[in-house]
Amino acid sequence: MAKTPTPKKSTLRAAYANARKADPRPITGKEKPAELLAHAFSAYVGRQERTAFELMQQSVQQDASIFLTLSGAMTPAGLHQSCLIPLVEKGIISAITTTGANLYHDAHRIIGHGIREVNPNAGDLQYRLARIIRIYDLGFWEEALLDTDRLFSAILRQPEFQKKMTTPEFHYLLGKAIHGIEKELGVKQPSLLSTCYKHGVPIWVGAVQDGSIFLNVVKLKRLLGDEFKFELDINEDVFSMAAMQHYCRHNGSGKLAIWILGGGVPKNYTLQGEPLLDQILNVPTSGFDIDVQFCVDPVDNGALSSCPAGEGHTWGKVSVEAVETGSMYVHCDVTAVFPWLTHALFSEPKNKRKPMRLMDKMDAAVKFLDADVKKRSKSLMKTLDWSVEEAEPSTKKDAKAHAAYVR
Repeated sequence: MAKTPTPKKSTLRAAYANARKADPRPITGKEKPAELLAHAFSAYVGRQERTAFELMQQSVQQDASIFLTLSGAMTPAGLHQSCLIPLVEKGIISAITTTGANLYHDAHRIIGHGIREVNPNAGDLQYRLARIIRIYDLGFWEEALLDTDRLFSAILRQPEFQKKMTTPEFHYLLGKAIHGIEKELGVKQPSLLSTCYKHGVPIWVGAVQDGSIFLNVVKLKRLLGDEFKFELDINEDVFSMAAMQHYCRHNGSGKLAIWILGGGVPKNYTLQGEPLLDQILNVPTSGFDIDVQFCVDPVDNGALSSCPAGEGHTWGKVSVEAVETGSMYVHCDVTAVFPWLTHALFSEPKNKRKPMRLMDKMDAAVKFLDADVKKRSKSLMKTLDWSVEEAEPSTKKDAKAHAAYVR
């Protein structure tokens, strides 16, 4: 047996010699945030934070279309007011995927209900008797839910909602209605819905039935019957996500970035646009160029929320470049790190741009992808049939036909 050649010592040391040098410096209190990140965050989770910040800056400086995903109870925690709304207003966030809950709980403050800090160990039986709803160490009166239900019920009965639509269309209309209410009430801190409406940022929700806004849709349909004609087009919704990613790949800078806060459905609903294009519709794509995630979940249990960019690459969700140099998974609580990185981003004057207003381009994006699918319709028709004989390869010839390949 031939011996495997042993690499020379100089070859093995070359990569190390070119690696970035840890460069800690005494903190004086006069550093800019970017300077502090560069020199005081050299290792462990600190290094993850620093690398995430560098990739966030890169996303903006390359003028990438930035798709932000948001899971968990982030609007009750105020992350939208401290970070997301300013990021939208400065044109940094291009599109959002979140949960219905984040949009629903955001409305409590708009109609005058406060969210207060509570003791998570005070006793949930007592909180229930007092009709205080608890989200870990935050609480609000049960009346906040009841009044918010009435708010959305009233909005959803308006004429413009009595048709079939996608979630970006739905949230655009909700944002328009909430924007009007905020102006009438003199609200000084606008909601995420109204801010995205104002700046043309589309909002997708991948599991609308898992949130209280849609629970009120259920109520209205049961009470009003055929008079209530609102309906969500889930098929068109999924297509619109892929269409927008395809459009952004072929317009502007052509770069795509995803910033993932938490994990859950919003993460996959955004990332699955790429496999829909490549595997299902046979429309060539390369995946997101930059992938930054902030999440506390471990990566070794197969959970989608925590899977790293490399695993996503095997599904065609992120590019080779993202895996090699453009991804970072920061093991942390989003609320502990993201405000600090947002501050660091804003402290650099170059990290701003005009809003992309992707919502205004939604129809063009859908037509653009429709045209590509139409070109491939003949070959796609061949993917519609299947027979039981194809279930498992039974001969060497069959096995060869099933062999894995890399595009």
